Amino acid sequence: MTLLSWILLFSLLGGVLSVVAAAVFLLLPEVLRTRLLPHAVSFAIGALLGAALLGLLPHALEALGGNNFHNITGTLLLGLFGFFLLEKLVLWRHCHHESCEVHVPEHGDHHPAAGTLILIGDGIHNFIDGVLIAAAFLTDVHLGIVTSLAVAAHEIPQEVGDFAVLLHSGFSTGKAFVFNLLSSLATVVGAVLAYYSFKNLEPVLPYILAIAASSFIYVAVADLIPGLHKRVEFSATIKQVLLIGAGVSLIYLTHATLHN
Repeated sequence: MTLLSWILLFSLLGGVLSVVAAAVFLLLPEVLRTRLLPHAVSFAIGALLGAALLGLLPHALEALGGNNFHNITGTLLLGLFGFFLLEKLVLWRHCHHESCEVHVPEHGDHHPAAGTLILIGDGIHNFIDGVLIAAAFLTDVHLGIVTSLAVAAHEIPQEVGDFAVLLHSGFSTGKAFVFNLLSSLATVVGAVLAYYSFKNLEPVLPYILAIAASSFIYVAVADLIPGLHKRVEFSATIKQVLLIGAGVSLIYLTHATLHN
């Protein structure tokens, strides 16, 4: 199996399959959906942080070696700042709940512009995910698989939120699915372009990995964790901690198993 085949397969996994999974999730009874979504978000937090801190950053630091560690940490810092600016422009922000104060207008009024905005933001987000997946595979196939798993874990609750925004914006269920599916193909486009752009630029890859890590850390810490703080009951906190730990454990065990 060629490296490009691996990249295409897992960029599709992170993009298209997450849309299908989210569509199936939305068919569940609302009570069950409301109960499961926070658990999926908690698990995604663990997967994102695990992939960033146990996979991407160590590989980036190892690839540079020597005394260039500050270059990687500086790139990580710039990446966090860049994603903060993107969120300020409402291009990066995604909804991980079925009600979203950013994209859904007050009083539940239909607002087609909100749906268009979420599709543009989703397309950019998915394109960047594809670039990051390709960069990880170009560094190490095992790292690419771990990175793709983290992307998929995050994409499913994100796509549920995006579907809700599109439906609130007046899209029919079928139209929301088709447009979200087309937007998810940006993952594949980003991955293919990155493959042909980076395959002969090995010295750049550690910095791309650092940006990937900053993306995962920012989404987990700024976008997902604040939502967990809305549940302050002890039982909810225990479940959140366990599921975050499960997400980290999945990444750790996958990484350890593949390398052995």
